Amino acid sequence: MTTVIDIDARDMQHCETTALGVLLRHQGLDLSEPMLFGLGSALSFLYWDSKNIGFPFLGGRVKPFDLTRNLATGLGLELLVQETNSPRRAWENVVAPLDAGHPVGLQLDSYYLDYFSSKVHFGGHVVAMYGYDDHDAYLADTEQQGRGASTSLTSLAHARAARPMTARHRSFTLTVPRNLSRTQGRIIPAITACADAFLNPPIANLGYRGIEMAGMQVHTWLQRTDNPRRDLTQAALLMEKGGTGGALFRNLYRDFLSECTELLDCSHLRTGHRAYIEAAILWTEAAALITKAGESGDTQYLLQAGTLFCDLSRIERAAMQSLSCLGSETTQ
Repeated sequence: MTTVIDIDARDMQHCETTALGVLLRHQGLDLSEPMLFGLGSALSFLYWDSKNIGFPFLGGRVKPFDLTRNLATGLGLELLVQETNSPRRAWENVVAPLDAGHPVGLQLDSYYLDYFSSKVHFGGHVVAMYGYDDHDAYLADTEQQGRGASTSLTSLAHARAARPMTARHRSFTLTVPRNLSRTQGRIIPAITACADAFLNPPIANLGYRGIEMAGMQVHTWLQRTDNPRRDLTQAALLMEKGGTGGALFRNLYRDFLSECTELLDCSHLRTGHRAYIEAAILWTEAAALITKAGESGDTQYLLQAGTLFCDLSRIERAAMQSLSCLGSETTQ
């Protein structure tokens, strides 16, 4: 049996926004990738360093699937999430909406997907599945991975069942209500929620405090690895290319704020936008310095990156303080 749904797949940078775009456009709601990211209050920062992972990790967004939950809540979308420990039931949860003509979102471990050339375990990867036959599943993924991708049903089953990190065979669908309120009215709540979380992190390695912590620790990275060319280069690559849209997701948030300035006349919004133009540039410069450190083994590049991180903590904190005031400013 073969089921293939006609979808509007586009070249996008981040996996979760790519999948959300496919699901929502199929129902007539067409939002840009930056708008999906911003309305999902997705920007964040995480500096994660533990013995279990070996080398520090920099994250630039909220936890996997929080973006989807935030977007659904903010826009008033019906989000149906299904999880199970049963592979058979998991497959039924996907086949039913597909056979009814609706693409389905999946969270899985990208390591097992046939079309991934970089074999690294990541259980927070999200794709939109739009068809299947007796052998393969048809998936919409990012521009980097191929928006019209396919993987064997066996590999898909492994990817969905992988532990740890992944959800329990998670699949989801979104339904857009007929009386959907104007997207413009959800911009300010999404921005202020993101700003408040960034400014008031529950632990010191999140938000602006996490960026400052990374700035104080990055100079030690050469001492943390016996293969700096591999580990530092990989860290920088994830900042720029690892589904982030560049600059550790700051390019996406910059473009989101740019779209918002065309819809809302707010001085605090324009201030935040200008700050994220600067922040995006500096994040890319920091990634380049980390790459140079990995290639040369010279700590001086990491010291320079640390200085940039401390500058970024200050810049992004000020930007979010301005953006958190949006709710009190008159808009039109």
